[in-house]
Amino acid sequence: MSKLQVTDMLARAFAAEGVDTLFTLMGDANMYWSVAMSKLPGMKVVHARHEHCAVAMADGYARATGKVGVASTTCGPGFTQIMTALTISARSNTPLVVFAGDAPLTASWYIQQIDMAPLALACGAAFVGVKHIDRVLDNVREAFQIAQAERKPVVLSVPMDLQKQAWPHLTDYTPSSELVPMAQRPIPDPAMVDRVVDMIAEAEKPIIVAGRGVIRSGARQAIEALAEQSGALMATSLLGKGLFDGNPYALDIAGSFASDFSRERFAEADLVIGIGAGLGHYTTEGGYLYPGARTVQIDTNPRGLWQGLRTADLHVRADAKAAAEAIVARMKARGVSRTGFRNGDMAQQIAKDSPDSKEFQVQPNTVDPRKAILELDQAIPKDWDVVVGGGHYFSIAMTHMKGRPADKYHVVNEFGAIGSGLPAAIGIAAARGDGKVMLIEGDGSLLMHIQELETIRRQGIRMLISVMNDGGYGAEFHKFRANGIDPGEAIHGRGDLAGVATGFGLRGAAVTEMGRFAPLFREHQAANIGSVWDIHTDDLIPSRAYRRVHYGEA
Repeated sequence: MSKLQVTDMLARAFAAEGVDTLFTLMGDANMYWSVAMSKLPGMKVVHARHEHCAVAMADGYARATGKVGVASTTCGPGFTQIMTALTISARSNTPLVVFAGDAPLTASWYIQQIDMAPLALACGAAFVGVKHIDRVLDNVREAFQIAQAERKPVVLSVPMDLQKQAWPHLTDYTPSSELVPMAQRPIPDPAMVDRVVDMIAEAEKPIIVAGRGVIRSGARQAIEALAEQSGALMATSLLGKGLFDGNPYALDIAGSFASDFSRERFAEADLVIGIGAGLGHYTTEGGYLYPGARTVQIDTNPRGLWQGLRTADLHVRADAKAAAEAIVARMKARGVSRTGFRNGDMAQQIAKDSPDSKEFQVQPNTVDPRKAILELDQAIPKDWDVVVGGGHYFSIAMTHMKGRPADKYHVVNEFGAIGSGLPAAIGIAAARGDGKVMLIEGDGSLLMHIQELETIRRQGIRMLISVMNDGGYGAEFHKFRANGIDPGEAIHGRGDLAGVATGFGLRGAAVTEMGRFAPLFREHQAANIGSVWDIHTDDLIPSRAYRRVHYGEA
């Protein structure tokens, strides 16, 4: 009989699945397994200070690498802390496995016992419960298979007393990679391709909206060729940001974050083709962005109804690249070529477009958040990963940054939950290992998990954090002001976040005037630790999106 315990065999199985990084917070039910993982050759273990953050770090790691992220919590209160992170991962289709130590099977009573399954399922995650020693390896394989094939988080529940048992079987393990279906590129039905070509042939002003599916498919060139053949302008969903940067006919983000100029073009459109994009509430602005256009959705899993909206008049089930190539080929075979929007000085008008040109008088010792983002964009190299959390500053960051590859933007806003940007950025930084990661986060968001600054220092993670510090919860106090309500309850003061960072052993600097980022970046590069820039932004400057929606500014 082997001297291995179940814990040891579980660790070996995870390693066989290709796991090289674990994000964990140890407790009674997962501590021995976490240690067993740490002893494996080449395994990196990152010890978080909060369970939510451990899972959010694994989520960020998965987004950066495309691999299955792995986190671990203990049972009971350790597990209940991760409901928000699980929901974010489920809604972002992030492949994730959470090793959740569970209460002992044989205990008559255990203080941290709770039924994990309904909590996990309510968040949109899958649940795999280990019930018997003979099923341990099958359960691990099932968890990884679901995470990869269905692109979702999976909770693997392992009772603590079962983990301590001697392993009674051979140590062979067949990883899920041998069972997961090979990635395939679904081609569109030729009849559907002809219908799309018919719609293009009739359109005068088409626009293509590309999403994250286009990034995964590697379809940029194919879609640019389709846009040229059909005379279409191009835009992206929020998660497709950066896809067409550099193309003279690209409008940047569609929907709620669209510029005024872009919004006018969508209002003129008579055909919108969504490719690899959900065409949900924000991307279509609740269905009002292009009221006069017929709509096509091309996706591997098109939905007729999504986020309460009718998504399209025609749905084509296909891979983004395969569909774009097939449509272009059919257009050429049929002699269909359109000028569409691409006439006159359209490219020059797009080049002059600004996400927000309104001038504000800036308060003393603060900076205009829009100009701060523009300066940050100039100071930080384009090959850096940029992670953006959620909050009022979010739309400013995403509309003012330009010229970065789409896979370098990481948006953590699928659940509208603040506080998740910091741990996600730590996960991405751990995956990259080159220090080229910048987080743009709000002060309220950062303070929710400020303890993870200690994790950055302790784990030797070198990254840059730019805090858009408006001294409160900007999303709330701007809405209060727009409705004539005293915003005082949402304002807490800027404090000294640079000093807090220094207290955790990082570099900290307060920014109260423009022109600071280039020299600060040189200092950051010369150091070998993480940095926090406490950027004091003017709290009286609402974003363009807020002014339009909440202040009624046309």
